[in-house]
Amino acid sequence: MKILITGANGMLGRDLQAVLAGSGHSVTALGRDALDVTDLEAVRAASAGHDTIVNAAAYTKVDDAESHEDAARAVNATGAGNLATAAAENGARLVQVSTDYVFDGSATAPYAESTPLGPVSAYGRTKADGERLAQAANPGGTYIVRTAWLYGEHGPNFVKTMLRLAGGHETVSVVTDQIGQPTWTLDLARQIVALIESDAPAGVYLSTNGGQSRWYDFTREIFTLSGLDPERVTPTDSASFVRPAPRPAYSVLGHDAWAAAGLAPLRDWRPALAEALAAADYTPPSAS
Repeated sequence: MKILITGANGMLGRDLQAVLAGSGHSVTALGRDALDVTDLEAVRAASAGHDTIVNAAAYTKVDDAESHEDAARAVNATGAGNLATAAAENGARLVQVSTDYVFDGSATAPYAESTPLGPVSAYGRTKADGERLAQAANPGGTYIVRTAWLYGEHGPNFVKTMLRLAGGHETVSVVTDQIGQPTWTLDLARQIVALIESDAPAGVYLSTNGGQSRWYDFTREIFTLSGLDPERVTPTDSASFVRPAPRPAYSVLGHDAWAAAGLAPLRDWRPALAEALAAADYTPPSAS
């Protein structure tokens, strides 16, 4: 295949390149400095000759999006629509990476692929619009891959933040009232590659590591696996961390579409975290 990766310098984009290295596919990896996805003509030129596009480009500053929704929509919605338009013109497939923020976070059981969208934040609204525009422009060739709680070796993320805080604080307070699925970007990248190499039909796929966790439990596991005392992690609730954008209280995603497509869903989040910490330099500094 001839594969175009947009947002190639981000956490997922870099892991996609690592997974595809040596795969035999021809890969073009473009960061935002090389491709402005909001420019349709630039997108058409960049995507020419490719039969698969993986769109990892996104405006992910969740809080900033509340006051810069137009800027977020340009990338997350218009950009997705542009890529889908170009893909349709080339007879290509588009993998549009999306998010749990397209839901309202009030569920008590795992979200299904068919759950109606109900975003409550600017970021969520723009990502939901991106899904709609992509599916409208290339209905037979768009794969929506929703994910959540991402961490990885490249770029800032929750794991790195917690270990950095561990180096400067005796205790770290983490919320207990938000539930989700910590997801390693390398596992997600492998799953996306498996999807595009398969005969799976276009549609919606929910891709997170299995199981579920509170941020509090996730942090305790990070500490334990890093040789730190998990008792240094103290519980709190979301009321203690008021931010411009509301956070989903429940972000657990179901994985039924993978089995229907003949593909296994991602493994449980715990062994994934253990492998991630062992594979990269997450060595925490000593607490002051």
